[in-house]
Amino acid sequence: MTTLKGKRIGFGLTGSHCTYEAVFPQIESLVKEGAEVRPVVSYTVQNTNTRFGEGADWIERIEKLTGFQAIDSIVKAEPLGPKLPLDCMVIAPLTGNSMAKFANALTDSPVLMAAKATIRNHRPVVLGISTNDALGLNGTNLMRLMSTKNIFFIPFGQDDPFKKPTSMVAHMDLLTKTVEEALQHRQIQPILIGSNE
Repeated sequence: MTTLKGKRIGFGLTGSHCTYEAVFPQIESLVKEGAEVRPVVSYTVQNTNTRFGEGADWIERIEKLTGFQAIDSIVKAEPLGPKLPLDCMVIAPLTGNSMAKFANALTDSPVLMAAKATIRNHRPVVLGISTNDALGLNGTNLMRLMSTKNIFFIPFGQDDPFKKPTSMVAHMDLLTKTVEEALQHRQIQPILIGSNE
């Protein structure tokens, strides 16, 4: 098992607000393991208020949890490549929108810039998907990322096969184990697992 003590881990949040409650305990777990967790937030996180909470409150919470100010712009994220390299970048939750952009080399948010900077350094990027169209139009993007070097996935499955048959969500409780494996350039197995229900 790989120790996370002293590892610098970027943690990107994108706009799947309903998933945050499952993600924040995993951030806490990384911190407890001794990792230096640097939060990175997309513009959607910053500017969207939903029934799951207000953007500013989520940002305040992740800053308090990690002890670092959230990276909230592309300019602030760019140094994670040359000046402040990460050992690993996590994006959880990763929405279908951000997944499509990442798979097609678009970097129009702080989170995607941080991921691009990490790939540039040949370091692992861990993705925790949460998207309604993983088995729909986004399927080609999912497969492209799954076959890309240095990209690893938190195991995922259909969260509601009958009401939302194309939707898939990562099992966030496996986040820390996935990061440990990714730091050894190994994909945790199995990737596809049963329903979150």
